[in-house]
Amino acid sequence: MTEQKDLYKGYRDPCLDLMKRFKVKVWSEVKACTRRGEFEGLLLPRSETSDADHLVLKLDSGYNIGLHHDTVLSLEETGYREAHYKIPEKEFPVDPQHPRVKLFGTGGTIASRLDYRTGAVIPAFSPGELYGSVPELADICNLETEKLFGVFSENMGPEEYLILAERVAEAINEGYQGIVIGHGTDTMHHTAAALSFMVQKPPVPIVMVGSQRSSDRPSSDAAQNLVNATWAAAHGPIAEVMVCMFGPTSDRYNLLHRGTRVRKMHSSYRSTFRTLGDIPLAMVEKGTIEKLKDDCAPRRTDREVTIRAAFEERVTLVYYYPGMQPDVIDALIDSGYKGIVIAGTGLGHVNRKTYPALERAREAGVQMYMTLQTLWGFVQMHVYETGREILELGVVPLANMLPEVAFVKLGWAMGVHPDDFDAVQRLMTTTVAGEMTEREPHDGYLVVQGGVPEVKKFLAGVWR
Repeated sequence: MTEQKDLYKGYRDPCLDLMKRFKVKVWSEVKACTRRGEFEGLLLPRSETSDADHLVLKLDSGYNIGLHHDTVLSLEETGYREAHYKIPEKEFPVDPQHPRVKLFGTGGTIASRLDYRTGAVIPAFSPGELYGSVPELADICNLETEKLFGVFSENMGPEEYLILAERVAEAINEGYQGIVIGHGTDTMHHTAAALSFMVQKPPVPIVMVGSQRSSDRPSSDAAQNLVNATWAAAHGPIAEVMVCMFGPTSDRYNLLHRGTRVRKMHSSYRSTFRTLGDIPLAMVEKGTIEKLKDDCAPRRTDREVTIRAAFEERVTLVYYYPGMQPDVIDALIDSGYKGIVIAGTGLGHVNRKTYPALERAREAGVQMYMTLQTLWGFVQMHVYETGREILELGVVPLANMLPEVAFVKLGWAMGVHPDDFDAVQRLMTTTVAGEMTEREPHDGYLVVQGGVPEVKKFLAGVWR
């Protein structure tokens, strides 16, 4: 136990004390007797974001559970599985008939393999590792990878947007027939919007992809998302910035969403990404792509692309709420913010209490724009007196642009025209990448309410 003692040296936290007392170590197979019953599983190492109060066991089912140290009565080691983190690489087969695809990594795990001896999820990113984890990729393209960042998606921001846009442009000029971007799902729609404005009129597909569930779970969506995203990039007819994720909750197909009309709508469902106020661009299923819209930008054979990589970080998104005080806006003005996107109620409203602050913002030269909390529908500020008053205060309506997209577009537009108020306003009210539509199609707003008889009847026939 000499090696184990060195491991504990200098630490005095509850879980390590437990492990020392019962003489178990990381990667031990243990039987844990607790006040809530007995559990058997593999004792996993503590991640960087874990606390010191819980032991984490991987059960035989593949799921992890946390045991609070106060509930643990005893730990018995029943076995040991040494961890092997490196995935054996296999040379990615190169076929001269296949298109070249570039895969950029921004952080997290684009694909992974479960080490069944240890229960560890081993990240895969190099072509050889990806081939070992998802061998179907070799039938689709000649894949090359490049890791740009190693950050969680909440840490993606303007600095990363600019670098990513420039590298995408370079990859296009280098002759790749498609580009895939691995990204965490939480802010994928923000990055998709940023790239849509910064990389304009690309000749090849730019497909963003992630996974809601890791590969150690039986319901993981990682492999299917990656396969379908790569297929869309290598062979798809649509040359836009898109998000490729599960369509239904089943494994049937993926959807391609336009980068400026997509939003993450559920914290854990695999089918979390939805196109709002419109319909998706296409379905991807088993090596086929079925277009759902006719106004998609087509793939081209040239290498021409317009890059406008710029971003002003002193912009913000404010969600109005009943009783909001003017000092919320005043604080932004005093802090030097140059642009504000408001997510208003109804057709685009805020209360009269905020009017003095909005007037002050206008006099200070702050750009102000109105979007909707409803997400679906259009800003209509001429209908009611409140809307007309807000217009007179200098707040500009943005049709049916999604709030997060408007926020990203404002940062981009002010970066492109840092000293030209009117040019920014013209750019914000002009559709650049499908962020505003002339109308909402009849099937662009479909929200069914669970529990009512007609929906129960419908779901009984289709839910599996």
